[in-house]
Amino acid sequence: MFRSLYFWTLRLAGHRHAVRYMAGVSFAESSFFPIPPDVMLVPMILARREEAYRIATVCTVASVLGGIVGYFIGYFLYDSVGLWLINLYGAHDGLAEMERWYADWGAAVILVKGFTPIPFKIVTIASGFFQYNFPLFVLLAAITRGGRFFLIAWALRRYGPPVQDFIERRLNLIGAGLLVALIGGFAAIRLI
Repeated sequence: MFRSLYFWTLRLAGHRHAVRYMAGVSFAESSFFPIPPDVMLVPMILARREEAYRIATVCTVASVLGGIVGYFIGYFLYDSVGLWLINLYGAHDGLAEMERWYADWGAAVILVKGFTPIPFKIVTIASGFFQYNFPLFVLLAAITRGGRFFLIAWALRRYGPPVQDFIERRLNLIGAGLLVALIGGFAAIRLI
């Protein structure tokens, strides 16, 4: 299952609109979509290693813009759209705990959670809901998302062929690991 999906994604990475599609996924993931942009980012960089930093830049900008939409959902639309999304991801019960985290650690919450498999949309909506300082939120979102995507770009550009060979030889194991990380991210939200 993972092998055909992987090679399909590699072929898609060569499409002339692939960067736009990845930008759309990255934007949507930061505000409402459940799938992280890494599923497109990694194969795209493997297919176009010479464009790794441009791809990471597009992914970062789209993610931050989507994060701004998520922030505004939390700030202006929490009682309707925001609450629905928070409940959809099972994070409503953990919102009080998250509010304490924001009060105690603020910036660290955004920086750490933006770099982990925990869905970033929870952070963006919560930041708006708690009325976290907007310019600081945008700066922190750019740092954490850029850090994550540029680290991936650097590693794949630098070590692309061995990484690609490793991925292709252990595709089922890696696919299962990514699935567990994604489910773990959603489970972590419920435990917050």
